[in-house]
Amino acid sequence: MSTNSTIPKFPVVTASLHTELRKRVQAYFDDKGIPVTGNQHLFFKAILFVGLFIMVYTHLLLYTPIWYIGIAECMLLGGLIAGIGFNVMHDGSHGSFSKYKFTNKLAAYSANVVGANHFMWNVKHNMLHHSFTNVEGVDDDIEIGFLMRMAPTQKRYKMHRFQHLYFWVLYMMLYVFWIFFSDYQKYFTQRIGDIPLKKMHLKDHFSFWLIKIYHGLVFIVLPILLVGWLSWLIGFLTFSLVAGFILSIVFQLAHTVEGTEFPVADSKEHKLPDEFATHQIKTTANFATKSKLISWLVGGLNFQIEHHLFPKISHVHYPAISKIVKNVCAEFHLQYIEYPTVRRAIVAHVRFLKKMGK
Repeated sequence: MSTNSTIPKFPVVTASLHTELRKRVQAYFDDKGIPVTGNQHLFFKAILFVGLFIMVYTHLLLYTPIWYIGIAECMLLGGLIAGIGFNVMHDGSHGSFSKYKFTNKLAAYSANVVGANHFMWNVKHNMLHHSFTNVEGVDDDIEIGFLMRMAPTQKRYKMHRFQHLYFWVLYMMLYVFWIFFSDYQKYFTQRIGDIPLKKMHLKDHFSFWLIKIYHGLVFIVLPILLVGWLSWLIGFLTFSLVAGFILSIVFQLAHTVEGTEFPVADSKEHKLPDEFATHQIKTTANFATKSKLISWLVGGLNFQIEHHLFPKISHVHYPAISKIVKNVCAEFHLQYIEYPTVRRAIVAHVRFLKKMGK
């Protein structure tokens, strides 16, 4: 694994693909006369997901349903956590949820409701992953440690021969790992992988500990007091594993599948081989874009190419602008990586893992 903490650079080109894409996409919004942010459909979905989350959480604690209904509700709770992350927090953190800054902040901080720290997410996701997708040593999303090999440049161990079989278990652990280890590791080391963390101010330190204390009280202490230790443990593990797997698989299907690339910066000038837009297209894949249900549930993250090119545009517009992006890719002779269904994308991910394990 690379130990170079220098952030790579993108080359400057004259005929910028990114400029052409922005020009054509902006023309679409100008012609339609609509804002690039979310609309009433997104606001309704946000209220629905958050409202259901509160209702299910309250019902589990105050009414203590029979065990099989309780398990089903905990699974639903895990799905709702992922849904809030995809549809509310994600757009809000990119400033695309609403045209109002306060509303975007409110949406972004919904991550805090489930115990994740927004400050860490912003640096890890918005600053590093979105800029340097699939670049080992910078993109923390492909840094799972020795348990999995997620890039050709990472060291291979014998156990990786079986990673295409055991990845399901590790993906389910994402939420627990994120809340109870990853955030703390970043906080105390003040680093994300090889990259120093953005300076934390007093309010950031206060917010970090306030959210962690809140999460411990709301998701651990209070449930144990109301339903007992064993019931809490079963319920907590159920919703955590469901949320972890859904969050993991959706993000992994976007970048670690057959066809995506893992660029390496040259050692002399530390520049990546392609300009920003080309880099994003080569390292990203779409899946199940014809399914309105999948798009609705995952907050448009199945249109990951459009999201990486235009993170400031709300996901509700991705189906429309994807046609523009496809046309430009064809003109610039770039492969637009897309899998027609979730199943096909998962197969491509499993094949990728198997290849990395050889």
